[in-house]
Amino acid sequence: QVQLEESGGGLVQAGDSLRVSCAFYGRDFSMYAMGWFRQAPGKEREFVAAINWSGGNTYYADAVQGRFTISRSRDSPMNMVHLQMNNLKPEDTAVYYCGAQWEGGPQAIFDQDSKYDYWGQGTQVTVSS
Repeated sequence: QVQLEESGGGLVQAGDSLRVSCAFYGRDFSMYAMGWFRQAPGKEREFVAAINWSGGNTYYADAVQGRFTISRSRDSPMNMVHLQMNNLKPEDTAVYYCGAQWEGGPQAIFDQDSKYDYWGQGTQVTVSS
């Protein structure tokens, strides 16, 4: 069984930077593609960024391309996925969720939330103007 726990959210001003993190608890972290999604009030959950098994392949939503960076680390005992967010905008305000996708293949990246097998509880990011 896999558990995901997000952290690092908060209240920032437009133009600031923030890093949110996701702790992966379980086996075989290196065989999971990972992704970040977000959900703003009154809106559906949307894709933000994804990363493959090795971390060598990443993909971003157009809205965050060039501002956000996803990364993963495999330093035992903690397995982590990070989302570095720079030049934040008020429209980035949302609850950010971490997802894990099992055995999609070493190069696979997924931008559809239906493809993910596990989810965290989310962390709130609020950007004031």
